[in-house]
Amino acid sequence: AMAQAALGAAGLHFDELSKLRVLDPDVAQQTAQLREECKAFVDKIVEFQKTVGSLIELVDQLAKAAESEKMKAIGARNLLKSIAKQREAQEQQLQALIAEKKMQLERYRIEYETLCKIEADQNEFIDQFIFQK
Repeated sequence: AMAQAALGAAGLHFDELSKLRVLDPDVAQQTAQLREECKAFVDKIVEFQKTVGSLIELVDQLAKAAESEKMKAIGARNLLKSIAKQREAQEQQLQALIAEKKMQLERYRIEYETLCKIEADQNEFIDQFIFQK
């Protein structure tokens, strides 16, 4: 025991296998335990980084998908707007065509009435001419 104390004072120790060690067996055991805990901690951090990485990847994919859907929706909305504008333009063209045809009809009606009057006048002239003979 005295030799062990003298060795301990010199910084030398015997382990459980009676091998001479520079480090106190308790300190050596605590160091080994700390090393194991650090390794376990590092493994957990690596696992956490992987999980976070795959989560970020998933969020990126979802963001891209959402952006793609947003662009599709904008495209569809713009298409609907342009279709509505085309319909409006078509409607205006048709209204203009209707107005033009109405005016043409009115001209034809007036022309017809004029021709009817001329025909009546000519028939009257013919009748008078026949009766004069």
